[in-house]
Amino acid sequence: MNTIETTKSIDVSGIGNAMVDILSHEPDRLITDLGLKKGAMKLVELDEANAIFEKMGTTMMQSGGSGANTIAGVASFGGKCAYMGLVADDDFGNIFF
Repeated sequence: MNTIETTKSIDVSGIGNAMVDILSHEPDRLITDLGLKKGAMKLVELDEANAIFEKMGTTMMQSGGSGANTIAGVASFGGKCAYMGLVADDDFGNIFF
């Protein structure tokens, strides 16, 4: 008799804010001039983000957010994972995937 598995096993599931991390190597002086704290995260509105981008050098953008990062870490160790987060139909939403 053949048995068909009808459910899939998930080790860890996550729900979180689908965020995009923007990484850049900048001199300490620029960070101070922008009123930012080195090594910290800051959520900003569009106008502030644009002002910061104008002064930054080369950037790298990647999926982020604590929930997504946790799921990525578990998956990297072979865990079966699921993640739910909302993304917009824009450049950042496309970067997240």
